[in-house]
Amino acid sequence: LHQHCCKIFTFLLTVGVTLSFFFICLSPGEIVVNEVNFVRKCISAESNQDDPWGKLICTNFKVSFIPQEAPPKQKSQLSHLLLGEHDIPLTCLEQVVTVNDTKGKKKVLGSNQKLKFNPTELILYCKDLRIIRFCFDEAGPESARKVCLAIAHYSHPADLQLLFGFEYQGRRYHECKVNGSTPRGGMQTPIFDRPSDWDREIKRTSASEWRVCSINESYAISPSLPEYIVVPVSLADQDLKQYSLYFTDRRIPLWCWNHPNGSALVRMACIVDPLHQRKIDQRIFTAITKSHTQRSEVIRSDLDKCLPNIQDIQSAFVKVRQICVLDPFEESEERWLSSIDNSRWLEYVRAFLKHSAEIVYYLEGKNVSVILQEEEDRDLNCVVSSLVQLMLDPHYRSLIGFQSLVQKEWVMAGHRFLDRCNHLKKNYKEESPLFMLFLDCVWQMMNQYPAAFEFTEAYLTVLSDSMWIPLFSTFLFSSPKQRAQHLMDFAKNKAIPQGEDQVVYFPPVWEWSQQFSIKDQTLFNNPMYVGKGAACVQNGEVKTFRRTKKTYSSTLRGTATLMRNGLKEGEDTLTRRGSLVSELKSEFSAVKDESPSERFFRDWFSRPADQQGLLIPLSMPSHVALWKLFFLRWVPEACIPRGGPITAYHKLSQLVDEIEILQSQLRQYKGPSPGNTPLPSPSGPPSDQRRMYFKASYPDDPATTPDFFTSSFPFTPVGNLCRRSVYGTPISKFLNGARIWLSTETLANDTV
Repeated sequence: LHQHCCKIFTFLLTVGVTLSFFFICLSPGEIVVNEVNFVRKCISAESNQDDPWGKLICTNFKVSFIPQEAPPKQKSQLSHLLLGEHDIPLTCLEQVVTVNDTKGKKKVLGSNQKLKFNPTELILYCKDLRIIRFCFDEAGPESARKVCLAIAHYSHPADLQLLFGFEYQGRRYHECKVNGSTPRGGMQTPIFDRPSDWDREIKRTSASEWRVCSINESYAISPSLPEYIVVPVSLADQDLKQYSLYFTDRRIPLWCWNHPNGSALVRMACIVDPLHQRKIDQRIFTAITKSHTQRSEVIRSDLDKCLPNIQDIQSAFVKVRQICVLDPFEESEERWLSSIDNSRWLEYVRAFLKHSAEIVYYLEGKNVSVILQEEEDRDLNCVVSSLVQLMLDPHYRSLIGFQSLVQKEWVMAGHRFLDRCNHLKKNYKEESPLFMLFLDCVWQMMNQYPAAFEFTEAYLTVLSDSMWIPLFSTFLFSSPKQRAQHLMDFAKNKAIPQGEDQVVYFPPVWEWSQQFSIKDQTLFNNPMYVGKGAACVQNGEVKTFRRTKKTYSSTLRGTATLMRNGLKEGEDTLTRRGSLVSELKSEFSAVKDESPSERFFRDWFSRPADQQGLLIPLSMPSHVALWKLFFLRWVPEACIPRGGPITAYHKLSQLVDEIEILQSQLRQYKGPSPGNTPLPSPSGPPSDQRRMYFKASYPDDPATTPDFFTSSFPFTPVGNLCRRSVYGTPISKFLNGARIWLSTETLANDTV
């Protein structure tokens, strides 16, 4: 219905029918709660000439602004199937602020609150860093007050099942049952909710001494662990049940990944009973040692001692958000950059990258297994275990692989998404952007090794935005058990027969077709990606890229900081904040009294990086940058009209598309032979089957309207943040580099 209504509306506009009513697209289960007419959306702070007028609507899903005169849609803009350009999901709202200019009053609204004055303005602070302002100059004061109260109330749900996703997925389920179709599409990303997913991962990593354990079926042991976990073969189920009594939340150690050399990455919670710690440690360490083909030692890294805590991370994020979004870009560039540095956000990004590189050294360079330990094993462990696997295993740098990594190390491992995202806005002390920190770390690696990742930064940004759309199970729950319990209760409320597949009506976010068209999903593809199956042409022949395996000399195996079989031998944890990578000189030259770890990193950086092998990010201050597409995409001053990084993506996409067409022609070309003429050049794959968003064109193709971009593409900052203008200022020259700025200035009168 949503798509049909949009098509009818577009057709009427196309044929020139003037519509005097406001049109809103509603999703299944969505209802209008309150609305107000004659609202002005404030875009320019200097004058209101360009500000659109329209209707402000609050539904049980979103805040929607319907312009009276719909502006012409940009040709190249990421279009959402569930949200319009002026829509904000209620779960995306951070604060709802009402203002009365005449009385000089301002109030932050919560649920079931009273508003004693008629608002003249409404300011919405969003979790995706947008700030949106509406003015009620001509609107009825009582209607304006009611819509503000409705927005505040519905953005503070009292219970998880009051989030719109439950209503939406329930309606979709019943509609599909009536139509005889199934809502669940073909899922390629493993969910790790069944033993077969874990078995495939064990086989893929050759972890022959590890097995799938089902002692937590029906969450009988721990409420925060998945039903199926991977444990050493030498540990019996009965022993694991006994050991679980001594761990926080009964979270026994979890296997994450196996190195080809036999070393394993394991994560676990702290042991709550000090009297039994030595005994349990020894048994766990012995079992992990037995799982190693060379019976190598095991070391433990206590992340609570060597990394910032969740409160520090939250504080840094609030500061960097304040600097990038709330503060005007009127200060000097030097002061702005020093403010970014003082927020400590980039310092924390560096800390996680550095520590993950240390773990990589022990797994790869010293051939020992590593246990990541954290008090609850649900926050810092998620970040570090994911980064370590991303550095070591190229599978996780593919799109499907990366999604399986998030599913395995975050969703099924019980990261507290509900609490850390604060979807219910109940406990701000528990809020912390750990997943956002992880995505920033991933972007830092992508920025340094652009050909090693199949996905783009647009994909990472869309993934971060999806946290605030309550229609998917991925980011709504704090544990697999909580998810199962809520879906069971939900099924009873919606009269869904017991025993039917719960995922059917509450899918993960990885079903991107629910949010974006196939064409828009091609923006997730990195045109520079060098994958295992990437084809290349050498001497006229199409060849396939092969991964070259690197081995390291055993001389790198120096004295380790480890705990052998649970007994101390030296220190038992990796606690040094500034060790290894940060201590290396920028040129990675040999130094006197070089440690084995320093030699390992120097040797690695002295060789060309294998895009399908081990990747170690540079983590010195000069190498860690601000992720501009995320932090500055709604700030017009920091965006370059008709330029910026998107120009490079545009050209690369066209070149990759042209290369694929030529490769297709080479495969079909049989070559000249006696009495035979060469085959005519085929036109390549059909346009709708190509992998790139921007298609290569041929000389005889008809001329088309050129695409115009800004550096925030594929997102649209205009109308989503109150700023003075959308044109470049000195800060945008600095942030994007003088050479890029000059080149884009010359494009002002040219087509891209």
